[in-house]
Amino acid sequence: MIVTTLTWILAAVLVVAGIAGLILPALPGPLLLFAGLWVAAWAEGFVFVGAKTLIALAVMAALASLADFVAGAFGARRYGASPRSIAGAALGALIGLFFGLPGLLLGPFIGALLGELSTRADLAAAGRAGWGATIGLALGTAAKVALGFAMLALFLAVRFL
Repeated sequence: MIVTTLTWILAAVLVVAGIAGLILPALPGPLLLFAGLWVAAWAEGFVFVGAKTLIALAVMAALASLADFVAGAFGARRYGASPRSIAGAALGALIGLFFGLPGLLLGPFIGALLGELSTRADLAAAGRAGWGATIGLALGTAAKVALGFAMLALFLAVRFL
């Protein structure tokens, strides 16, 4: 009885951390979400959610993780951003969380701009690179959130329908 309760608590903590990680760049959200859903399925002995669903969830988690990297690289490459600019955008997004909506919108851009300025002094080029890295980060986050909530929906549909 206590093991089952602890298993469900672990599943809930992993799912909540996974959902937070869909937005926070420092956490591997899709992987944590998948781990939480797997633990939830395990807690019920895989009676309701079986191998086929778990494979589909694993593929969705992998796609969400891949989309984050691909979108970030696409936005950065499209606008000529350096790796420092991409890192700056991620760091800016993380710091921006503490400043509400304005921080979420401006944090990635300012971080990318400062990261790019640390590699080259051209302000116009740094601004374009910052914009590109920010767009890529936003697209990647949108894809992660969409796939993450699709993972939850699939799990709940299979479990309860």
